[in-house]
Amino acid sequence: MRYRTARLEKYFLKKTIMSTIAANLQAVEATIQAACEAANRPRSTVQLLAVSKTFPAEAVLEAIEAGQRAFGENYVQEGVDKIAAVAKARPGLMLEWHFIGPIQSNKTRPIATSFQWVHTVERLKIAQRLSEQRPSELGPLDICLQVNISGEATKSGVKPEELEGLAKAVVQLPNLPCNAPRSHACAHSRKTSSKPASTSTRCRWACPATCSRPCWKARPSYASAAPSSARAITSE
Repeated sequence: MRYRTARLEKYFLKKTIMSTIAANLQAVEATIQAACEAANRPRSTVQLLAVSKTFPAEAVLEAIEAGQRAFGENYVQEGVDKIAAVAKARPGLMLEWHFIGPIQSNKTRPIATSFQWVHTVERLKIAQRLSEQRPSELGPLDICLQVNISGEATKSGVKPEELEGLAKAVVQLPNLPCNAPRSHACAHSRKTSSKPASTSTRCRWACPATCSRPCWKARPSYASAAPSSARAITSE
């Protein structure tokens, strides 16, 4: 009887988590839709990134069932293991995995081989290692340059006055494309502020000569959703 009760409790807990994740995603979707309408911009220009750090693969699978396809991870090994577990459970499903945590130089290889996006590049050495370690069969690795615009010592990111030099060096690396027609920014501040202390911007500041127009903009957006929280990525 105790075993049956435990199984029932586990079942109802899973159903509760699933309904919570789906409800949160629906609520954030409604917020994004309303913001797009207010800004007179297409909904397709905003992508919701669900931050799944510290949550198990089962929670990610529940979010997938609710329609979510992009997920962010802060910790390398946790993220790599979760990606493998989700791929095993849902083989062939196209998902987008973003690494959004701090990067140590000795941890770049699993990031380069497992993720499609890296949001926290702040040193040329890290960019070089990601470029060198990215398998050619996986295609280019999209990256963001993280900029500390507040100057606080506790915040990560390159200084604004050093951004141009870093961006010009990074766009010369293979496997880390410039992709000039789009731009986006991601808020790293916990507070909903129009001036976050640390911002990641996709590496599109210094485009090669083939680019015909300026293309770097920093426009932070904010959102939150289960499994943990979410980040809205804008493009235009």
